[in-house]
Amino acid sequence: MNHPILVVEDDPMIARLLKDYLVADGFTPVWLKRGDEVSSWLANNPTELMLLDLTLPGRTGMDICREIRSRSSLPIIIMSGRTDEFDRLLGLELGADDYICKPFSPREVVARIRTVLRRAAPSPAPEPTHLTLDEDTYRALWGKQDLGLTLIEFQLLRQLASRPGRLFTRAQLIEGMYRDDRVVTERTVDSHIRKLRRKIEAAAPDYQPIKAMYGVGYRFE
Repeated sequence: MNHPILVVEDDPMIARLLKDYLVADGFTPVWLKRGDEVSSWLANNPTELMLLDLTLPGRTGMDICREIRSRSSLPIIIMSGRTDEFDRLLGLELGADDYICKPFSPREVVARIRTVLRRAAPSPAPEPTHLTLDEDTYRALWGKQDLGLTLIEFQLLRQLASRPGRLFTRAQLIEGMYRDDRVVTERTVDSHIRKLRRKIEAAAPDYQPIKAMYGVGYRFE
């Protein structure tokens, strides 16, 4: 099967529209309309990515996402009419690679699929990393250059670099930076990220590994 994409969507009109655009772009879409059909299908069929609605008969998309992420790195893009920030963050925290709100442009969905697949593609054998984190001295070195991080900046960078490619929400980063019960706003994270970026840019002017997803958080690549 050439570039199989699993579309889990209970609305036939949306499913047909997505299938048409996916076929036109060189993918091979398969459509399931019930959530309780997903696990058995995945167990017996290859797929490169799943488009997953949240509100499904038989089983919710959140339950499906949680189960799959517990045992697989299969790329998942959630599609949902739930536009609240809470739902978007919950979907991402459960391990979804992207979250698209309905109504959406089918062209945008195809573009997002290609972006997620590029991120998920196996990389060539990497060169030795430029970043070294010394847990004993709380020093971060880029090559041989000390980045001169504060303790908070070190803890923030350590958390991001511990899971390259993973998107961390601001709330998750706050928990990793501060071990006490102080009240910290999400803007504080943005401030520390700006300082971290400046220090990395000073050591590596042509490379910036800290990427942002607007309104959600940051990842290290």
